[in-house]
Parts: sequence; C-alpha cells; structure tokens
Amino acid sequence: MPVYTDMVKDIELPNMIEVHQTFSRPKIVEIEKAVRAELEKEGIGNKIKPQMKIAITGGSRGICNIPVILRTIASFCKECGAQPFIFPAMGSHGGGTAEGQKDILAGLGVTEEACGCPIRATMEVEQIGVTEEGHPVYIDANAAQADGVIVVNRIKPHTAFRGPYESGLMKMLTIGMGKHVGAQVCHRAGFGRMDHLVPLFGREVLKSGRILFGLAILENAYDETCHMEALLPEAFASREPELLKKAYELMGQILFDSADVLIVDEIGKDYSGEGADPNISGAFPTPYATGGLKAERRVCLGLSPASHGCGYGCGLFDTISKRLYEQLDLDATYTNAITNTVLTAVQIPMMLPNDRDAIRTALRSCNNADMENPRIIRIANTAHIEKIYISTALVEEAKGNPSLELVGEPQPFPFDEEGNLLPN
Repeated sequence: MPVYTDMVKDIELPNMIEVHQTFSRPKIVEIEKAVRAELEKEGIGNKIKPQMKIAITGGSRGICNIPVILRTIASFCKECGAQPFIFPAMGSHGGGTAEGQKDILAGLGVTEEACGCPIRATMEVEQIGVTEEGHPVYIDANAAQADGVIVVNRIKPHTAFRGPYESGLMKMLTIGMGKHVGAQVCHRAGFGRMDHLVPLFGREVLKSGRILFGLAILENAYDETCHMEALLPEAFASREPELLKKAYELMGQILFDSADVLIVDEIGKDYSGEGADPNISGAFPTPYATGGLKAERRVCLGLSPASHGCGYGCGLFDTISKRLYEQLDLDATYTNAITNTVLTAVQIPMMLPNDRDAIRTALRSCNNADMENPRIIRIANTAHIEKIYISTALVEEAKGNPSLELVGEPQPFPFDEEGNLLPN
C-alpha cells in the first residue's frame, strides 16, 4: 500500500442520506408543436424559400430534446422546399477534428437518421468580416456557402465570465460557428474580455446577412425544456440579455450554503463546458465569475461517455479517482484548453487508486472540517441535482428547508470490492 493511501485508511466516512431538491418546474410537453409555433411566427418561417440551402447549428452541449428540435426545424425547411443540413458549431470541441465533432453530435442523439437531414462536418472556415477593432471573423465553411443559417442554442449563465451575453445565441455566432480558428481568435484576449468580445464578434456575423433567425431555448432546474423563442437577427442584441436574466431565475442549485467536501460522480461536456457547471459546484476556472456551493474540497470520480475523453474541467477538483484518469483523452482535453487559454482547468489533480481513497484524501486534507461530523454532499453531475446525498451532519439544516425532502435512512457509502462507488 502506498504511504499516501496508508495515511487515510483510518478516515471514517459518515453515513449519507438521499435528499430530493424541489425547484420551480415550468415545462414544455409538446416539443415539436412548440418549435413549429415559433417557426410559423410572422417574419420567421417565410424567410425560408424553395431551393435554399439552409445550415442549422448543432452544438456540443447536452440540450434537452435537441434531436427533436433539430429534426422539426429540418422538416419545416423541407416542407418549404429548402435543403437543410446540420453542421457542428462547437469551436474546438471534439479534439478539433471534423470526425470528432460529428461523434459528439452522435453522442447527443443528433444523427442524420434522427434529424432527417445531412450532417456536414468540417473544420474549414471562411472569413466573413472584420470587427470594429480589427479582429478577423470566421464561420464554418459549409455555413458560409449556404443561403442562410438558423442558429439554435440554449441560453444560460456562462461558467467563466459574466456579461449581458453569456452562453447563448451570440456566443454560438462568435465561438461555436467560428470553429477552432474562430474560437482561438476570440479567446486570445482571455475571459476577462469575453463580455466585450462576444457581442463584438456576434454583431459582425449578424451584419453579414447570413443569419435567417435564431431559436433560443431555456431549461428549468431539472434540465427540461421550458421556453423557446424564435428571434430575428435584429432582435438578438436586445432580447438575449432578457432571456439570460430569466435563465438565471430558472437555474437550479445545491440548496446548502457550504460543505467540507463536494463529491461529483461524473463530469462531462454534455453537462457543462467545464465538465461540472461552476454555477452549481462553485469551482470556477477564472476569477471573472462567482457563485455556487462553497466547499473546501471537491472530488470527481468519472467522465461521461458523451465527452469522448475530453476531461476539460478536471483540474477544478482537488482529488480524482484513477478510473477518471484512465478515461482521459489528452488530445481532446488539451486541445480545448489551449484554444480557450485556461490551462488550469486541465491540470491533473491528486489521483487516487479508487473512489474511497479520493474521498478520504479530500476529507483528510480539510483544515476546517469537524472530522467526527463532516459536511459532505454527493451529486451525480451538475446537470441533475434534483436528487443528491448529504452526510448526517447536514440533516438538521435540510429539515429547516421546505424545498428539501429527506428520503429513507442514512446509509454507508456503497463502495464495491475495488473501493469504487456504485452508481448514484
């Protein structure tokens, strides 16, 4: 046994109890009907003309119902006599390769069969303009050669900066559609300038006249589709900040102020650009955004299959398990970090042989924890926090919150024979 694991073998982990968190839950039930209602709005659908080649953005995030949404848009385009196709609009993700980006879409259920139209993946770009400050502006070559582009994206708080435009339509125009080349141009100045650069680049793309309209999507705290809105290009600038405020109001959170240790079973690009959404976990990659849970130590145990090995965000944790380490594809991980210039997010944390040692080491290294009654929270991932687990030290606090429901009785951590946790 290594000395470092021998040092934590006597650390007693507390029993954990299941807790259900309750949030506001507006929800769209009939997704296809809702998409069509937006497309049929005056001034939206009639922009699609017969024989037009229409490019539809496909992002790398795990947006709820995205295959249905994209399929409905493609079907509407075909009914109008147009020729739609989907293109990956995800900056440098997928290892910065066309095949990697197509694989990411497939992992999200976005395939030619599911969406009823071709998927055209390339990393080639065309320059379509120059910003007012002299930056070259690029977009995907297939999109540049189309007769029009439909921008589809979820609007939500960003994980590394704050501004009137965070994750949404303008960022999709700026970084997603810009592919690896465009993303590098925008990221070069760092996240401290992103609140300025996203609208600066976005305005230039809109000025090109290639954007037909956008479909903005909002999700509730359960990651369910709750609002959709088709926007003409001239409405992006004024309406998106209003929708972002609404997204902040809808966002879920861990309903405790602090913990000694936060355990995240799995990170992944399908959950957040940072693998684990810092707005939930509290572990931000830059100083330009704050919020989330205050925790002295954070532990990560696995990587989602949909990430295809991209472990961007693992560096925001204090300890990780060996099984997460073995899931990392450094090509995909480092490509993402070099592009956005935040290298700390991919630094390899202290790696322990199994989940139990990763958790024990995190707790052992806390300076402020009551080791007899540590405050520990465990979540499956930051996208699904309706069910979490808390240690017995947090039970009284939970009882005082009407939005929290204790379920069952406290139980020991369910480790298998190798010291890894069974699925949450």
